[in-house]
Amino acid sequence: MPNLAIVGYGKMGRLIDQLAPEYGFTVTARLDVDREESLDGVDAAVEFSVPSAVIGNIQKVSALRIPIVIGTTAWLDHLAAAKTLIEANNGALVWSPNFSVGVNVFTRLVSEAARLLANEKEYGAWAWEIHHITKKDAPSGTLIQVVDRMKAAGYARNIDTSSSRAGAHPGTHEIGFDSAADTITLRHTARSREGFARGALKAAQWIIGRKGFYEFSDVLFGG
Repeated sequence: MPNLAIVGYGKMGRLIDQLAPEYGFTVTARLDVDREESLDGVDAAVEFSVPSAVIGNIQKVSALRIPIVIGTTAWLDHLAAAKTLIEANNGALVWSPNFSVGVNVFTRLVSEAARLLANEKEYGAWAWEIHHITKKDAPSGTLIQVVDRMKAAGYARNIDTSSSRAGAHPGTHEIGFDSAADTITLRHTARSREGFARGALKAAQWIIGRKGFYEFSDVLFGG
């Protein structure tokens, strides 16, 4: 069984710890602000910490040639720096604003809808998401990525984008296309954090033995 390090031992880190055996991992290191353990013999690391710690964690783990999965959100302004570190250390990394398999399928469906409606000028579009009150970024990194994919698919008109923060909601993302004749709505609703943890563990399985800088869509759908 490959050995796994968990970097960041909050709610997601503990959930990763709980689910890791289902994915063939033995958790041999659990690191946090006040918790330091040896990374000797670790085959892969999963990182769910805080945005300010991500680059330092990448530097530490990649210097040891340990492939790493980054599940932390709201750090993507530093994506270029992360890629530079991975290349310099000949390491391996998988990142995503959202490790839910369902969200990644949802993003593909939205992209295809945007492509099909790109030249249908009577259709306007909106993008909306809701998360728990403690989520730090708004709009979410996931919604930003989905809107970017819509634009890349050829939808050049305005996409009205909004966010809500309330309660303990784990996350809903909704894309809609509206015309005088009809409305098309695509929605993904997370029921819990479990989907994110399972996706991160799937990525950790995949990244062992690889080198390079990858997005979760590469794991699911190929490069």
